[in-house]
Amino acid sequence: MFQHLANPVSKFEADVRRGLTRPGQKMLDAEYFYDDLGTALFEAITRLPEYGLTRADMRLLRGHDFELPQRLHNLSVIVELGSGSGEKVRDLLARFAKERPVTYCPIDVSAAALSKCQRHLDDIRGLRMVPIENSYIAGLAFASRLRTPGTALLVLFLGSSIGNFAPGAVRDFLKAVHQNLQRGDVFLVSTDLVKPIDQMLAAYDDALGVTGAFNLNLLARINRELGANFDLTKFKHEARYDELQQRIEMHLRSLANQTVSFRGNLQVRFAEGETIWTESSYKFHPEQIRMMSERAGFNCEAQWIDREWPFAQSLLRV
Repeated sequence: MFQHLANPVSKFEADVRRGLTRPGQKMLDAEYFYDDLGTALFEAITRLPEYGLTRADMRLLRGHDFELPQRLHNLSVIVELGSGSGEKVRDLLARFAKERPVTYCPIDVSAAALSKCQRHLDDIRGLRMVPIENSYIAGLAFASRLRTPGTALLVLFLGSSIGNFAPGAVRDFLKAVHQNLQRGDVFLVSTDLVKPIDQMLAAYDDALGVTGAFNLNLLARINRELGANFDLTKFKHEARYDELQQRIEMHLRSLANQTVSFRGNLQVRFAEGETIWTESSYKFHPEQIRMMSERAGFNCEAQWIDREWPFAQSLLRV
């Protein structure tokens, strides 16, 4: 059974209405990509040849997972923020559970992802699973109460999901994570690094169009759940890179002058060429990660970098 700490649909509707009626650039929150279909599409993205992030993350995790038990002798709980299917952490969980019983708390907003995660990992001996369907920080606050007194907690944030936060939000997020941890706890965070622009853009605009379908599914979800009438054939996926801000931006470009209605009581007008900004994926330099983490109260104890696809995992200790 999942620990369900629900976010009401009304928040989804309020955020969509606010984002599409704001002055200037229309925006939608990237957190709403991940309904069941969106989660499945993202799983497909991670297997695309253009999307090297996931493979780099796996190489680093498998190359250094033996070090984590050595650094956390008294661990009792492992928390994964945005766990998805849990595929990445299987070997790591098995390594910890071989030494002593461990509680694993995958946190995700997708019930389907948590179900898949539970099926994928429930054969690991010594592992107790407590899936949590919620946002990162609310889920972490719940999971932190499951630790055995006097033991440590390991938090995993893989896939460079932290790159979806604006710089100010990264600062607030790191501080919020820190506030839910205790002295000696460890936060392992993955971050995609700056690399040639063509290589970065291809990862967000693949030849098969899977990322485009993932982006457009956000409009389809709004149609399904909020009674909107977006015509998906009149919007096009677009990826661009802002060199100054070090971020990939995903947009949905309107291909015509058009009006979209919501439940018949709200109309949103789009000019031809106007875009909805749906996601930012910030890229980093290794020293930026160390500086951000230290300002939030962490000590960057180790940092591992994949050379095939420039990508970093940073081990941050409270």
